[in-house]
Formats: sequence, structure tokens, C-alpha cells
Amino acid sequence: MALVEKAKRVAAEFEYPPDELNRGVQEFLREMEEGLRRDGATLSQIPTYVTSVPNGTEKGLFLAVDLGGTNFRVCSIQLHGNSTFTLVQSKVAIPRELMVAKTAKELFAFLAHQVETFLKTHHMDHFEAHVRRRKTMSTKEGYREEHIFRLGFTFSFPVQQSGINKGTLIRWTKGFDIPDAIGKDICALLQTEIDELHLPVRVAALVNDTVGTLMARSYTSPGKSGALLGGIFGTGTNGAYVEKLANIKKLVDAKDAVGYDASTGEMVVNTEWGSFDNHLRVLPSTSYDSALDRESVNPGIQMFEKRVSGMFLGEILRRAILGLVQDPAVRLFSDEDSSSNDIQSTTSIAEDSALYRQWGIDTSFLSIVHEDSSQGLKVARQAIDQSLGVSAPSYEDVEAVKELVTAIGKRSARLSALAIGGVVIKSGRLQAGGSSAGTAQPTAKPPSSQEALDAAKDLNVSRAAQIVAEKVQASAATLVDEAAAVADADVIDIGVDGSLVEFYPGFEEYIREGLREIPEIGIMGEKRIRIGIAKDGSGVGAALIALVAGNQAPAQGEGYPPA
Repeated sequence: MALVEKAKRVAAEFEYPPDELNRGVQEFLREMEEGLRRDGATLSQIPTYVTSVPNGTEKGLFLAVDLGGTNFRVCSIQLHGNSTFTLVQSKVAIPRELMVAKTAKELFAFLAHQVETFLKTHHMDHFEAHVRRRKTMSTKEGYREEHIFRLGFTFSFPVQQSGINKGTLIRWTKGFDIPDAIGKDICALLQTEIDELHLPVRVAALVNDTVGTLMARSYTSPGKSGALLGGIFGTGTNGAYVEKLANIKKLVDAKDAVGYDASTGEMVVNTEWGSFDNHLRVLPSTSYDSALDRESVNPGIQMFEKRVSGMFLGEILRRAILGLVQDPAVRLFSDEDSSSNDIQSTTSIAEDSALYRQWGIDTSFLSIVHEDSSQGLKVARQAIDQSLGVSAPSYEDVEAVKELVTAIGKRSARLSALAIGGVVIKSGRLQAGGSSAGTAQPTAKPPSSQEALDAAKDLNVSRAAQIVAEKVQASAATLVDEAAAVADADVIDIGVDGSLVEFYPGFEEYIREGLREIPEIGIMGEKRIRIGIAKDGSGVGAALIALVAGNQAPAQGEGYPPA
């Protein structure tokens, strides 16, 4: 069997046709509902206690800190009130000994000191003004705490959240291991150390970076009803969306839920959709997916993420390529002599090739190969040489790899459409904004092409010309009607972030193709969906959540007055 033909057969295993996509959407909707009813569901649907999204008019100076791994970032964000902002930031590595400290205090005291250093470096005028006011206060303690800055705390570890600035640590990941912190409120831990330093800061919000993506998008690209969804499509994948408060049944039953502003009738929900369909009822599955899962650190978990996110696409490709390399019938990267290679050189695979290492292929490799349209696929050849350690790959070799790359990337995007489509349908915004599926209809039926042909046969040239003109006019009117329908209806705004959606060639168009194939959305519904990049959910988004938190509970502390 020819190599490229075999590669196409393997690529066909990654096809995700419309019928499977729509079965997936229905299962996603079912799991969304289940997650809103009870804890412990496959789709977690975590209430965030954020009950409004910004509209771009907000002003003020806010702080954000981000502990997401081995670095700690401190930012200040000046919101200008016109959907723009100015950001100042600093980043410091977390000392290894503090990642495994004996007490939580050691780590959080370090974090608080970084906040202090940042304020003294970048906001000394505000800091000194606070110190002067504090020293002149005649209270019993000698000063009065004036929480000038509201701070959003992005904490990328598993947390059980029970309020907008309350959440207990469930477990550490990413190399951290401080047992003393387990079960404690991480916002309170940071606030205690900030108070020890008498800093003018209040930890106003506990932030998930996906929720931050939604908030950042809603501020920078406001619409009539704000952004609906913030989605991450990068190393991992997740989504947070605006849900009707009445639909979050489990929140009503939560005994430890802290008071929240119910006046908006809405709350942002963190779906944790990476775990969608862990039982594989509807998700596509190949032998390569199964092998990857078996040998992962968390088999049977995050099954949606393992088919969508950038962390896993390279590994899926590696296993598919290796299958062709090891198949004696097709001989990928294995010409017998230079005469069978179009570049007159013998192909060879290095002993330390990335093909032989788990996680050896980065998703950036897929982007390069997918995008290459150069003569002889020279760019892809070079990438195969440099990234895979395969010297002198033939044109047929590169074609075969490109077939696999395209199929794996396209499946990821179509699965992404499943999640986005499910949220859009669940929101009801398609119906609220007007006609969604299908296309606008012309007011009168235009003459048929057959009528024009009949007129021409009868030598009635003027009538034939009139009919053709009427058809063109009717088609133009239909297009205008469709454009007006999209313009008049509320745009459904979706903020996205991550390397796949930002850099992978054609990723958004593949998503849109999938959305058009969902009957509840259709061609017109897809046109109403605006997808835009929302950068820095853990910085700008965290600051915006701190703003919202202060508006929900103004008595608990204010942000610095708007500039």
C-alpha cells in the first residue's frame, strides 16, 4: 500500500463527522444540566460568585497576583473606562524550598513581601500617602486599615470555592507540597500576611484564569449584553460562561455558600469542561488516544482535554507517526537507497529522535507543518529534520505527516466547536436575539432559471434578460436581509485565549465549520457568534473580578479611586 494512501486511512480515524458532533453537543448539554444540579458530576459547573461582567466603562487602579506554577506575578492594572487599560507587572521565581515549606505561612509571607516590593517600586506615591494617613490615625491601634487597593488572586490549584474571595485548598500540584495549607482558605492566608506588613491591599477575589478570560474579553470588547463565554484553547482547555442564577440549583443548597449579589440574576460558572465525557459515551477514540490515556499520569480523567488541548496533540501525532514507521508495509522515513528519495539522499531517523520519547513532539510542530504550502513542502521538511531528528525525509514522507497533522488539528477544533456550541445553545441567546438557524427568506419567490431558458428558446430575449435581472436582484436582496439580520441581532461575544486558537492555522475556521453543522445554530447563528482573543485573564481579568467583587460588597473595601 502506498505510504500517503495509508496515511490517509489513519487520518480518517480522526474524522469527526456532523452526526457525531451533534451527539456530542446533546451529551454536553446533558452534563451541563447535571453539573448545575449537583456536586460530583462529570462536568463540575463550579459557581464562581462573580455575578456580573464588565461593559468597558469601568475605571480605577487594581492589583492582581498570579500563582500558577514556579513563578509569581504581581500586576497593577489601570482601567481607563473606554475598554482600554494600562498594565505594569513584575515576576519572580518561587524558591524551591518554599514550594515544599513546612508551613503555609512561609510561602504566603514571601508572596506578601513581593506585593510590598511591587507597591514601593511602581506605586510609591500611593504607598507613602497611605503610610502617612495610617500614622496620623488616633485609633487604639495607632492606625486604621484603609484598603486602597482591591486585589484579584489567581490561584491555579484545585480549590473548593465558597465565596468570591473564599476558597479552601484541596491539593497541591505542579511540584508544590505544603500539607499545612490543605483545607485552609488561601485568600485568608494571603490577607493575613498582607496585614502583617500593614499594606493598603485587600484580597477581594479568588480568580480562575478562565473566568478572567471572560472578564477581560467583556471589558475590551463590550456588547449589548457583554461576553457570554471565556474559553482556553492552549496547553489545556476550559470554559467559563454566564449562567442564569436560577439554573444553578446546587448553589441554593450549598450550606457554606457566602452571600452574593443576586440582583443581576446571573453568575459566571466555571465548567471545567476538560473532564467532559470521561466515560467516553460520545467522544471519538482511536487506538492512539487510548494508548496516550493509559500511559498518562491521570488515566481515565480529562478525556475531552486529551483530545483537544495543545499539551496532547503532539503526543497523539507522535504515536500515529510511529505506527507508520513501524509498519513494514508502508516504510515511512525508510527509503532503501537514495534513488527512491526525491531529493537523492537516504532518509534516516536519529537514535535519540523525538519519535521515541513520550511527549517528544510539541504542538508548535503541528502548526508549522499544517501551514506549509511551500514548493516541495520545504518548511515542513526542515521542521521534520529539526524537531523529529529525521534527516532527508522524502516528499511522500512529508505528505504523509501533513495528512496526520491536518486530521488531528481539525478534530481538536471541531471538538472545541462542540463545547462552544453547547454553551451558546444553553444560554438561549440565539433565541433572545432573533432568528438563529437557517437563512433569511426573500419576500417574493424569484423567477426560476428554467423560465429564463424557456424564454431564450422562444427567442424572447428581453424576457430572458428581465428574468435574469430579477434573479440577481432577489439574490442581492436575500444577502442584504441576511446581513441586516446579523447586524440587528445581539452579537454573541466569545473571548478565547491559548496557543491553539491564536496560532494554529485555520483553527477558528474549523470551529466555525463545526458550529454551522449544529442545527440549533446553523449558518445564521454562526454568523452572530463573534470570537475574539482575550489576553491575560490572570492579570487584567483578575483585576476586573476584584472590581466586581468590590461592587458586590463595597463595605468590605474599595479599590483605589478612579484616576
